Amino acid sequence: MDRRRFITTAGSAAALGPWIVRSARAQSGAIRIGVLAPLTGVVASGGKEMVEAFNFYWDTHGKKAGGRAVELMIEDDASNPDTALQKARRLVEQNKAHFLIGDLLANTGLAVAEYVKSNGTPYFIPIIAADDLTQRHRIPNVVRIAGYTASQMPRPLAEWAVKKKGMKKFVTISQDYTFGHEQCGGFAQLATELGGSIVAQHWNPLNTQDFSPYLAQISGAAPDAVFAMETGADASRFIQQFAAFGLKGRIPVLGAMNATDQSVIRTLGPECEGIYSSAHFCEGSDTPVTAKFVADYEKSFNKLPSLYGFSMYSGAMWLAAAIEAVKGNVEDRGKFLDAVRHVTLKDSPLGRPVRLDNYGNPIYDVFIRETKRRADGKFWNVPVDVYPNVSQFWTYNPEQYLKQPPYSRNYQGIKKT
Repeated sequence: MDRRRFITTAGSAAALGPWIVRSARAQSGAIRIGVLAPLTGVVASGGKEMVEAFNFYWDTHGKKAGGRAVELMIEDDASNPDTALQKARRLVEQNKAHFLIGDLLANTGLAVAEYVKSNGTPYFIPIIAADDLTQRHRIPNVVRIAGYTASQMPRPLAEWAVKKKGMKKFVTISQDYTFGHEQCGGFAQLATELGGSIVAQHWNPLNTQDFSPYLAQISGAAPDAVFAMETGADASRFIQQFAAFGLKGRIPVLGAMNATDQSVIRTLGPECEGIYSSAHFCEGSDTPVTAKFVADYEKSFNKLPSLYGFSMYSGAMWLAAAIEAVKGNVEDRGKFLDAVRHVTLKDSPLGRPVRLDNYGNPIYDVFIRETKRRADGKFWNVPVDVYPNVSQFWTYNPEQYLKQPPYSRNYQGIKKT
């Protein structure tokens, strides 16, 4: 090498040296994951299960992926969108999180999504189910790994009820907020398109203590079944009061997946038995990978995994697969997000391979589940049927589907006869 070439090469290396050192150090240091969960507030129990399950995956996999250590930075969003935004900023701007995952309530997730829209931080939502985050208002760096849209899961249940059980006349009851509107809309639209009818819809406020006025109207309508979209304490009270009102055994209950989630039924007795629901996870499945996850989780936490637990565990699996695909280089956001979008999740607790659609939402095999008593007396959901490859758009053409209004209390997509 001649002297001039050496000087030029050395000079270039000197100029680039600090960048090379910083880049190498960045990619050899820990991958910092910002985890947002409601550890206080109205859904704190679910938030704690989110954190324990996410930790469970990384603890059992050496807290490493793509040849790098993984550091979890956990913040309490307090079930409040303003707090969620504040904590997201802290994680990204002060703690230098490479990406964010979590949140439970839609309003907290929407606040964080709006924040990352402006700065490009990858944000992964295994639980936030607001339809439009992967539909009309999707954001390229917000991806619903291991999650679902609210209207996605009830559609197989509607088809099963109408086509396989011969049910035609339905009443719906739901908590009166967007998640409930969207779940009911998915059920009501398809049920009526298949020839069923919705004879009444009831919208109860969150934290309803007394369901008897609604139960009297349900009884009077004498439907073939009632579709119930209740979560948390409202789900527990509805199921208990439905049985106490004398309707159990008279009117079948078709539940949104949240209604018979383990976070609800682990505290209930025989009143929850025999409720049908639809979901992408079925803790009572005998699929080996599902059974192993359930057994390991129960051994570690002395309880069966809930929606919040298996979603965050599967979300961790999804991230680990993407991190391996980019060999740990999460600093290249474009390549990392592309890897996330191209993961086919195998051997997860869901029991079936899962991939994303072109809008960043998973396509699932969806189980029709029945709540049954185990030999040890605990209740869980067991599969009675399965619908393969269920998209957030069902069998609708996505472009045509997105021209209809979002589901709301005033728009349920009900086909008039």
